[in-house]
Amino acid sequence: MQTDLIITGGGPAGIMASLLFARAGCRVRVLEKHADFLHDFRGDTVHPSTMDIMGQLGLLERFLARPHQRLTRAELRIGGRELVVGDLSRVRSRTPFVAMMPQWEFLDFLRQEASSLPGFRLDMGKAVTRYLNEDGRIAGVELASGEQVRAPLVIAADGRHSLVRRHDLLPLKDLGSPIDVFWFELPKRTRESGTLRIAVDGGRILVRVDRGEYWQCALVFPKGRAAELKARGLGALIAEIEAVEPRLGAIGGDLASLQDLHLLEVSLDRLTRWHRPGLLAIGDAAHAMSPMGGIGINLAIQDAVAAANILAPRLAEGQPVDQLLNKVQRRREASTRLIQFVQKVAQDWVLAPVLRRQLALSKPPLPLRMLEAVPAFRRVSGRAIALGIRRERVELPLAA
Repeated sequence: MQTDLIITGGGPAGIMASLLFARAGCRVRVLEKHADFLHDFRGDTVHPSTMDIMGQLGLLERFLARPHQRLTRAELRIGGRELVVGDLSRVRSRTPFVAMMPQWEFLDFLRQEASSLPGFRLDMGKAVTRYLNEDGRIAGVELASGEQVRAPLVIAADGRHSLVRRHDLLPLKDLGSPIDVFWFELPKRTRESGTLRIAVDGGRILVRVDRGEYWQCALVFPKGRAAELKARGLGALIAEIEAVEPRLGAIGGDLASLQDLHLLEVSLDRLTRWHRPGLLAIGDAAHAMSPMGGIGINLAIQDAVAAANILAPRLAEGQPVDQLLNKVQRRREASTRLIQFVQKVAQDWVLAPVLRRQLALSKPPLPLRMLEAVPAFRRVSGRAIALGIRRERVELPLAA
Protein backbone atom coordinates (compact mmCIF):
# COMPACT_ATOMS: atom_id res chain seq x y z
CA MET A 1 0.00 0.00 0.00
CA GLN A 2 1.33 3.43 -0.90
CA THR A 3 1.71 5.62 2.16
CA ASP A 4 0.51 9.22 2.49
CA LEU A 5 1.71 9.68 6.06
CA ILE A 6 4.32 8.07 8.31
CA ILE A 7 3.91 8.54 12.05
CA THR A 8 6.89 7.71 14.24
CA GLY A 9 5.73 6.72 17.72
CA GLY A 10 2.66 4.80 18.80
CA GLY A 11 1.82 6.86 21.88
CA PRO A 12 -1.36 8.93 22.44
CA ALA A 13 -0.42 11.63 19.89
CA GLY A 14 0.64 9.11 17.24
CA ILE A 15 -2.28 6.69 17.53
CA MET A 16 -4.88 9.46 17.76
CA ALA A 17 -3.36 11.21 14.74
CA SER A 18 -3.34 7.95 12.78
CA LEU A 19 -7.01 7.37 13.56
CA LEU A 20 -7.98 10.89 12.49
CA PHE A 21 -5.92 10.94 9.28
CA ALA A 22 -7.08 7.44 8.29
CA ARG A 23 -10.67 8.41 9.05
CA ALA A 24 -10.26 11.31 6.60
CA GLY A 25 -9.11 8.95 3.86
CA CYS A 26 -5.31 9.07 4.22
CA ARG A 27 -3.11 5.97 4.04
CA VAL A 28 -1.22 6.02 7.33
CA ARG A 29 1.59 3.85 8.64
CA VAL A 30 2.53 4.07 12.34
CA LEU A 31 5.98 2.85 13.36
CA GLU A 32 6.35 2.01 17.07
CA LYS A 33 9.68 0.75 18.43
CA HIS A 34 8.18 -1.30 21.27
CA ALA A 35 6.61 -4.70 20.66
CA ASP A 36 3.56 -3.83 22.80
CA PHE A 37 1.94 -1.00 24.75
CA LEU A 38 2.72 -2.43 28.19
CA HIS A 39 4.88 0.26 29.80
CA ASP A 40 4.40 1.15 33.47
CA PHE A 41 4.24 4.68 34.89
CA ARG A 42 3.40 6.43 31.67
CA GLY A 43 0.74 9.15 31.79
CA ASP A 44 -2.64 7.64 32.60
CA THR A 45 -4.78 10.77 32.90
CA VAL A 46 -7.50 11.28 30.30
CA HIS A 47 -9.11 14.67 30.85
CA PRO A 48 -12.59 15.91 29.84
CA SER A 49 -11.03 17.75 26.87
CA THR A 50 -9.89 14.41 25.44
CA MET A 51 -13.17 12.67 26.26
CA ASP A 52 -14.99 15.49 24.45
CA ILE A 53 -12.97 14.52 21.35
CA MET A 54 -14.07 10.91 21.87
CA GLY A 55 -17.66 12.11 21.98
CA GLN A 56 -17.25 14.03 18.72
CA LEU A 57 -15.99 10.82 17.10
CA GLY A 58 -18.87 8.76 18.52
CA LEU A 59 -16.46 6.71 20.65
CA LEU A 60 -17.15 7.95 24.18
CA GLU A 61 -19.44 5.16 25.38
CA ARG A 62 -17.06 2.46 24.17
CA PHE A 63 -14.12 4.30 25.71
CA LEU A 64 -15.81 4.52 29.11
CA ALA A 65 -16.54 0.80 28.97
CA ARG A 66 -12.79 0.21 29.37
CA PRO A 67 -11.47 -0.16 32.96
CA HIS A 68 -10.80 3.19 34.59
CA GLN A 69 -11.19 5.23 37.78
CA ARG A 70 -12.69 8.71 38.00
CA LEU A 71 -11.12 11.71 39.76
CA THR A 72 -13.34 14.68 40.56
CA ARG A 73 -11.28 16.68 43.06
CA ALA A 74 -7.77 17.39 44.29
CA GLU A 75 -6.99 17.96 47.96
CA LEU A 76 -3.83 19.35 49.52
CA ARG A 77 -2.60 18.93 53.10
CA ILE A 78 -0.16 21.70 54.03
CA GLY A 79 0.56 23.74 57.15
CA GLY A 80 -1.82 21.60 59.18
CA ARG A 81 -4.74 22.38 56.89
CA GLU A 82 -6.73 20.35 54.35
CA LEU A 83 -7.51 22.38 51.22
CA VAL A 84 -9.53 21.61 48.11
CA VAL A 85 -7.36 22.91 45.25
CA GLY A 86 -9.32 21.53 42.29
CA ASP A 87 -13.01 20.77 41.83
CA LEU A 88 -14.31 19.29 38.58
CA SER A 89 -17.91 18.81 39.72
CA ARG A 90 -19.16 21.87 37.80
CA VAL A 91 -17.06 21.50 34.65
CA ARG A 92 -19.28 21.89 31.60
CA SER A 93 -18.63 18.58 29.92
CA ARG A 94 -20.41 15.28 29.42
CA THR A 95 -17.60 13.85 31.55
CA PRO A 96 -16.83 16.17 34.49
CA PHE A 97 -14.01 14.00 35.78
CA VAL A 98 -10.51 12.82 34.91
CA ALA A 99 -10.49 9.20 33.75
CA MET A 100 -7.52 7.31 35.15
CA MET A 101 -6.97 4.63 32.54
CA PRO A 102 -3.76 2.64 32.06
CA GLN A 103 -2.07 4.03 28.98
CA TRP A 104 -1.85 0.61 27.35
CA GLU A 105 -5.65 0.35 27.73
CA PHE A 106 -6.14 3.77 26.16
CA LEU A 107 -3.77 3.02 23.28
CA ASP A 108 -5.32 -0.39 22.67
CA PHE A 109 -8.74 1.25 22.51
CA LEU A 110 -7.58 3.76 19.88
CA ARG A 111 -5.81 1.00 17.94
CA GLN A 112 -8.95 -1.13 17.91
CA GLU A 113 -11.08 1.74 16.65
CA ALA A 114 -8.53 2.70 13.97
CA SER A 115 -8.14 -0.90 12.81
CA SER A 116 -11.52 -0.79 11.09
CA LEU A 117 -10.28 1.96 8.76
CA PRO A 118 -8.76 0.77 5.46
CA GLY A 119 -5.95 3.34 5.48
CA PHE A 120 -4.62 2.47 8.96
CA ARG A 121 -1.52 0.36 9.54
CA LEU A 122 0.36 -0.09 12.81
CA ASP A 123 3.77 -1.80 12.85
CA MET A 124 4.98 -2.70 16.35
CA GLY A 125 8.65 -3.42 17.09
CA LYS A 126 9.78 -1.14 14.26
CA ALA A 127 12.46 1.28 15.48
CA VAL A 128 13.20 4.27 13.27
CA THR A 129 16.93 5.03 13.17
CA ARG A 130 17.10 8.00 10.80
CA TYR A 131 15.15 10.31 8.56
CA LEU A 132 15.66 10.26 4.81
CA ASN A 133 16.81 13.73 3.83
CA GLU A 134 16.63 14.45 0.12
CA ASP A 135 17.73 17.94 -0.95
CA GLY A 136 16.74 19.42 2.43
CA ARG A 137 13.34 17.74 2.56
CA ILE A 138 12.38 14.79 4.78
CA ALA A 139 11.17 12.11 2.37
CA GLY A 140 10.69 9.20 4.79
CA VAL A 141 12.49 7.10 7.41
CA GLU A 142 14.88 4.19 7.69
CA LEU A 143 14.23 1.37 10.17
CA ALA A 144 16.74 -0.55 12.26
CA SER A 145 16.23 -3.43 9.84
CA GLY A 146 17.47 -1.26 6.97
CA GLU A 147 14.00 -0.98 5.41
CA GLN A 148 13.21 2.46 4.03
CA VAL A 149 9.67 3.83 4.11
CA ARG A 150 8.73 6.92 2.12
CA ALA A 151 5.77 9.27 2.33
CA PRO A 152 4.92 12.90 1.51
CA LEU A 153 4.78 13.68 5.24
CA VAL A 154 6.34 12.32 8.43
CA ILE A 155 4.82 13.21 11.81
CA ALA A 156 7.21 12.80 14.74
CA ALA A 157 5.14 11.68 17.73
CA ASP A 158 7.88 9.72 19.50
CA GLY A 159 7.98 11.65 22.75
CA ARG A 160 10.49 13.74 24.63
CA HIS A 161 13.38 11.54 23.45
CA SER A 162 12.30 11.93 19.84
CA LEU A 163 14.72 11.24 17.00
CA VAL A 164 14.02 14.82 15.92
CA ARG A 165 15.58 16.01 19.17
CA ARG A 166 18.44 13.51 19.29
CA HIS A 167 19.53 14.42 15.74
CA ASP A 168 19.00 18.20 16.23
CA LEU A 169 16.65 18.40 13.27
CA LEU A 170 14.64 21.21 14.86
CA PRO A 171 15.70 23.92 17.37
CA LEU A 172 14.96 23.23 21.05
CA LYS A 173 14.47 25.64 23.96
CA ASP A 174 15.03 24.16 27.43
CA LEU A 175 12.96 25.94 30.09
CA GLY A 176 14.50 23.94 32.93
CA SER A 177 12.88 22.06 35.78
CA PRO A 178 14.03 22.00 39.44
CA ILE A 179 12.35 18.67 40.26
CA ASP A 180 12.44 14.95 39.58
CA VAL A 181 9.99 12.28 40.72
CA PHE A 182 9.98 8.73 42.02
CA TRP A 183 6.82 6.86 40.97
CA PHE A 184 5.67 3.83 42.97
CA GLU A 185 2.54 1.99 44.08
CA LEU A 186 1.10 1.52 47.56
CA PRO A 187 -1.98 -0.52 48.54
CA LYS A 188 -5.14 1.33 49.54
CA ARG A 189 -6.34 0.70 53.06
CA THR A 190 -9.34 3.03 52.93
CA ARG A 191 -12.54 2.90 50.88
CA GLU A 192 -12.33 6.45 49.57
CA SER A 193 -12.36 7.14 45.84
CA GLY A 194 -12.32 9.97 43.32
CA THR A 195 -9.65 12.14 44.96
CA LEU A 196 -6.08 13.11 44.16
CA ARG A 197 -4.22 13.83 47.40
CA ILE A 198 -1.12 16.00 47.83
CA ALA A 199 0.80 16.19 51.10
CA VAL A 200 3.48 18.80 51.82
CA ASP A 201 5.60 18.84 54.97
CA GLY A 202 9.16 19.74 55.94
CA GLY A 203 10.69 19.91 52.48
CA ARG A 204 8.81 16.86 51.20
CA ILE A 205 5.99 16.52 48.65
CA LEU A 206 3.99 13.34 48.07
CA VAL A 207 1.20 12.97 45.52
CA ARG A 208 -1.28 10.08 45.65
CA VAL A 209 -3.56 9.24 42.73
CA ASP A 210 -6.52 6.93 43.34
CA ARG A 211 -6.20 3.84 41.11
CA GLY A 212 -8.96 1.76 42.64
CA GLU A 213 -7.10 -1.04 44.40
CA TYR A 214 -3.95 0.98 45.01
CA TRP A 215 -2.44 4.46 45.19
CA GLN A 216 -0.14 5.56 42.39
CA CYS A 217 2.34 7.74 44.28
CA ALA A 218 4.85 10.38 43.29
CA LEU A 219 7.60 11.50 45.66
CA VAL A 220 8.85 14.88 44.41
CA PHE A 221 12.45 15.89 45.17
CA PRO A 222 15.09 18.37 43.92
CA LYS A 223 16.46 17.58 40.47
CA GLY A 224 19.50 15.37 40.29
CA ARG A 225 19.20 13.90 43.79
CA ALA A 226 17.82 10.47 42.82
CA ALA A 227 21.12 8.64 43.30
CA GLU A 228 21.73 10.37 46.64
CA LEU A 229 18.26 9.42 47.92
CA LYS A 230 18.68 5.81 46.85
CA ALA A 231 22.13 5.67 48.45
CA ARG A 232 20.53 6.38 51.82
CA GLY A 233 18.72 3.07 51.53
CA LEU A 234 15.12 1.93 51.30
CA GLY A 235 14.48 2.39 55.01
CA ALA A 236 15.33 6.10 54.91
CA LEU A 237 13.05 6.67 51.90
CA ILE A 238 10.20 4.82 53.60
CA ALA A 239 10.68 7.00 56.69
CA GLU A 240 10.45 10.14 54.54
CA ILE A 241 7.25 8.94 52.88
CA GLU A 242 5.67 8.03 56.21
CA ALA A 243 6.67 11.42 57.65
CA VAL A 244 5.11 13.48 54.87
CA GLU A 245 1.92 11.37 54.72
CA PRO A 246 1.25 9.71 58.11
CA ARG A 247 -2.26 8.73 56.95
CA LEU A 248 -0.64 5.95 54.95
CA GLY A 249 0.42 4.24 58.16
CA ALA A 250 3.41 1.89 58.21
CA ILE A 251 4.44 1.03 54.63
CA GLY A 252 7.63 -0.89 55.34
CA GLY A 253 6.13 -4.10 54.01
CA ASP A 254 4.70 -2.48 50.88
CA LEU A 255 7.96 -1.47 49.16
CA ALA A 256 10.19 -4.51 48.76
CA SER A 257 13.25 -2.85 47.24
CA LEU A 258 14.59 0.28 45.59
CA GLN A 259 13.60 -1.31 42.26
CA ASP A 260 10.00 -0.46 43.16
CA LEU A 261 10.84 3.23 42.68
CA HIS A 262 10.68 4.40 39.06
CA LEU A 263 12.56 7.60 38.29
CA LEU A 264 10.98 10.28 36.12
CA GLU A 265 13.50 12.95 35.17
CA VAL A 266 11.20 15.92 34.68
CA SER A 267 11.71 18.07 31.59
CA LEU A 268 10.08 21.30 30.53
CA ASP A 269 11.02 22.39 27.03
CA ARG A 270 9.69 23.01 23.53
CA LEU A 271 10.81 23.18 19.96
CA THR A 272 10.91 26.75 18.72
CA ARG A 273 10.05 25.42 15.26
CA TRP A 274 7.89 22.30 15.02
CA HIS A 275 8.39 21.59 11.33
CA ARG A 276 10.61 21.54 8.29
CA PRO A 277 9.74 20.40 4.75
CA GLY A 278 8.24 16.93 4.96
CA LEU A 279 8.30 16.76 8.79
CA LEU A 280 6.04 17.89 11.66
CA ALA A 281 6.55 17.26 15.40
CA ILE A 282 3.57 17.05 17.79
CA GLY A 283 2.96 16.06 21.41
CA ASP A 284 5.97 15.56 23.68
CA ALA A 285 8.24 15.51 20.64
CA ALA A 286 7.32 19.18 20.17
CA HIS A 287 6.89 20.18 23.82
CA ALA A 288 7.85 18.18 26.91
CA MET A 289 5.55 19.05 29.81
CA SER A 290 5.95 18.76 33.56
CA PRO A 291 3.76 16.01 35.11
CA MET A 292 1.95 18.75 37.08
CA GLY A 293 -1.75 18.48 36.32
CA GLY A 294 -1.26 15.37 34.20
CA ILE A 295 -1.96 17.38 31.05
CA GLY A 296 0.71 16.02 28.71
CA ILE A 297 -1.47 13.36 27.05
CA ASN A 298 -4.31 15.79 26.58
CA LEU A 299 -2.16 18.46 24.94
CA ALA A 300 -0.78 15.76 22.63
CA ILE A 301 -4.33 14.74 21.64
CA GLN A 302 -5.21 18.37 20.90
CA ASP A 303 -2.10 18.64 18.70
CA ALA A 304 -3.20 15.53 16.79
CA VAL A 305 -6.68 16.95 16.19
CA ALA A 306 -5.32 20.30 14.98
CA ALA A 307 -2.83 18.59 12.65
CA ALA A 308 -5.53 16.39 11.14
CA ASN A 309 -8.01 19.24 10.72
CA ILE A 310 -5.43 21.35 8.87
CA LEU A 311 -3.50 18.74 6.87
CA ALA A 312 -5.65 15.65 6.27
CA PRO A 313 -8.00 16.99 3.55
CA ARG A 314 -5.14 18.02 1.24
CA LEU A 315 -3.02 14.98 2.09
CA ALA A 316 -5.90 12.64 1.25
CA GLU A 317 -6.19 14.34 -2.16
CA GLY A 318 -2.48 13.88 -2.86
CA GLN A 319 -1.79 17.59 -2.55
CA PRO A 320 1.44 18.97 -0.94
CA VAL A 321 1.10 20.15 2.67
CA ASP A 322 4.53 21.62 3.47
CA GLN A 323 3.15 25.14 3.27
CA LEU A 324 0.51 24.27 5.91
CA LEU A 325 2.85 22.86 8.57
CA ASN A 326 3.48 26.25 10.15
CA LYS A 327 -0.28 26.69 10.48
CA VAL A 328 -0.38 23.72 12.86
CA GLN A 329 2.31 25.26 15.03
CA ARG A 330 0.57 28.65 15.03
CA ARG A 331 -2.67 26.97 16.03
CA ARG A 332 -1.17 25.09 19.00
CA GLU A 333 1.86 27.08 20.15
CA ALA A 334 0.21 29.89 22.11
CA SER A 335 -1.71 27.54 24.43
CA THR A 336 1.38 25.36 24.87
CA ARG A 337 3.53 28.35 25.81
CA LEU A 338 0.94 29.61 28.29
CA ILE A 339 0.60 26.24 30.03
CA GLN A 340 4.37 25.85 30.19
CA PHE A 341 4.63 29.34 31.68
CA VAL A 342 2.17 28.38 34.43
CA GLN A 343 4.07 25.13 35.07
CA LYS A 344 7.38 27.01 35.16
CA VAL A 345 6.05 29.51 37.70
CA ALA A 346 4.58 26.74 39.85
CA GLN A 347 7.81 24.73 39.76
CA ASP A 348 10.18 27.63 40.43
CA TRP A 349 8.09 29.71 42.83
CA VAL A 350 6.14 27.03 44.71
CA LEU A 351 7.64 23.54 44.46
CA ALA A 352 11.33 24.44 44.58
CA PRO A 353 11.02 26.72 47.66
CA VAL A 354 8.93 24.10 49.46
CA LEU A 355 11.52 21.42 48.75
CA ARG A 356 14.31 23.68 50.04
CA ARG A 357 12.42 24.34 53.27
CA GLN A 358 13.27 21.81 55.98
CA LEU A 359 10.85 23.11 58.61
CA ALA A 360 7.13 22.45 58.56
CA LEU A 361 4.96 25.29 57.25
CA SER A 362 2.86 26.98 59.92
CA LYS A 363 0.20 27.94 57.38
CA PRO A 364 -0.45 27.49 53.64
CA PRO A 365 0.94 30.11 51.23
CA LEU A 366 -1.41 32.98 50.36
CA PRO A 367 -2.51 31.66 46.92
CA LEU A 368 -3.62 28.39 48.53
CA ARG A 369 -5.49 30.22 51.29
CA MET A 370 -7.31 32.16 48.58
CA LEU A 371 -8.31 28.87 46.91
CA GLU A 372 -9.75 27.74 50.23
CA ALA A 373 -11.61 30.99 50.87
CA VAL A 374 -13.15 31.48 47.41
CA PRO A 375 -14.90 28.38 45.97
CA ALA A 376 -15.03 30.00 42.52
CA PHE A 377 -11.22 29.90 42.35
CA ARG A 378 -11.30 26.12 42.91
CA ARG A 379 -13.77 25.72 40.08
CA VAL A 380 -11.61 27.87 37.78
CA SER A 381 -8.50 25.80 38.54
CA GLY A 382 -10.52 22.62 38.01
CA ARG A 383 -11.81 23.87 34.68
CA ALA A 384 -8.33 24.87 33.50
CA ILE A 385 -6.97 21.40 34.27
CA ALA A 386 -9.99 19.59 32.85
CA LEU A 387 -10.50 21.50 29.62
CA GLY A 388 -7.20 23.24 28.99
CA ILE A 389 -6.82 26.26 26.73
CA ARG A 390 -8.03 26.53 23.15
CA ARG A 391 -9.73 23.18 22.84
CA GLU A 392 -9.80 21.59 19.41
CA ARG A 393 -12.86 20.13 17.76
CA VAL A 394 -12.81 17.39 15.11
CA GLU A 395 -13.82 19.07 11.84
CA LEU A 396 -13.17 16.19 9.45
CA PRO A 397 -15.99 14.13 7.96
CA LEU A 398 -15.59 10.36 7.72
CA ALA A 399 -14.19 9.54 4.28
CA ALA A 400 -16.53 7.65 1.98
